[in-house]
Amino acid sequence: MTTPHEELLPGTRRALTHRIAVAQAEGRAPSLVAAVVRGGRTVWHGSRTSVQGHGPDENVQYRIGSITKTFTAVLVLRLRDEGLLDLGDPLEKHVPGTGAGEATVAELLAHTGGLAAESPAPWWERTPGTLRPELSDVLGEQPFLHPVGRRFHYSNPGYTLLGALVEKLRGAPWEEVLRREVLEPLGLDRTSGHPVAPHAGGWAVHPWADVMLPEPSEDLGRMAAAGQLWSTTGDLARFAVFLANGDDRVLSAETVREMRTPAAPAGTAELADGSSYGLGVQVQHRDGRLLVGHSGSLPGFLANLTIGVADDVAAVVLANCTSGPLLSVVGADLVRIVADAEPRIPEPWRPMHEVDVPALELAGQWYWGTNGFALRLTADGLASLEPLSGAGRRSRFRANGDGTWTGLEGYFQGELLKAVRRPDGSVDHLDLGSFVFTRQPYDEGASVPGGVDPEGWRGIG
Repeated sequence: MTTPHEELLPGTRRALTHRIAVAQAEGRAPSLVAAVVRGGRTVWHGSRTSVQGHGPDENVQYRIGSITKTFTAVLVLRLRDEGLLDLGDPLEKHVPGTGAGEATVAELLAHTGGLAAESPAPWWERTPGTLRPELSDVLGEQPFLHPVGRRFHYSNPGYTLLGALVEKLRGAPWEEVLRREVLEPLGLDRTSGHPVAPHAGGWAVHPWADVMLPEPSEDLGRMAAAGQLWSTTGDLARFAVFLANGDDRVLSAETVREMRTPAAPAGTAELADGSSYGLGVQVQHRDGRLLVGHSGSLPGFLANLTIGVADDVAAVVLANCTSGPLLSVVGADLVRIVADAEPRIPEPWRPMHEVDVPALELAGQWYWGTNGFALRLTADGLASLEPLSGAGRRSRFRANGDGTWTGLEGYFQGELLKAVRRPDGSVDHLDLGSFVFTRQPYDEGASVPGGVDPEGWRGIG
């Protein structure tokens, strides 16, 4: 039996509307528009505006600033998946002569390349890109502020270099490649490098008076790959579905999962904030929920895309003001409202299609020293190893087809799990990266490194 998609409950819709109404009013935004995605489709859309009449809908463009970086990262990972580069390649291998070529592709994606946050003066977001026609104009005389690979330091010039990398390997302008390889396949026909009507105007709201000032809208030129794009809640909702599930026409589910995996060492501030950065994707731990996505801002505009992958809920929030509501908080709240009010209904449990008899023999209770673990086989073909106490090292494992398993996460990610058998074929112990797991704590009948005291277990004499 299947259950058809249902719209959100009236109470949930009202809570969402209330949240964006508070954000628009307290943040003093000329307009704010939002959407919620669940189950792979948009299930709610709302807007608030200071203008009389019809509010903005899902087709009105806003500038999305640094959410552009996620699109650029998708293009770079397509190059990697095609074998045209390795993430460990220094930029110099593909784009020589920049003066910043020692940073690797992965480091640029994760903002660990040591580069400055901004280009040299004048303020690049409010001046024409024609003032910075070359990469050297974007990087300046001293592009590095930190040792390469040592710390997270957000860098707009770093993504400018990634845009140049895409252009070099594709032999076409960044925006042309983006449209051909990402926007058109995903049906994002309202996402563009320049505004296409209907679109919102960008405003600065005076901090101490309820008056406004129009903001300029500059073509970023060389820095387009870091923040040029305009988009809509409709298009970004579809992009959120892609970032959660993948689309083989663009990137596989495995690669978008890689994008969402933290790739940057967290500093003390990031640790305290519960934030990290993947490959073109921000990662945030908020109120016990793991959220991924990206925020963006340019003069006159704020944008946020937040995905709760485990909850299968995503939110898009756009506003046309230079500063105002904290859209990352609003986006997280929209995800929380839906996830808490209408929690995801799990798929029905189903047994395996086929039984792997040698693997089934390994299921059950094991001990690493005196620490109890349970090895379970699941219908998705994976195995999970979890501590019986509920706390400690745990991982899922993928079968390699030769009787061994590879860890997929946590401490055991990439480590090999295998059964070590006796001459008669019975299992002596499990070997996990040299750790020995036995059926009983320090099983005297198993090959335990260091041996087991022959007098066995005892109490206090």
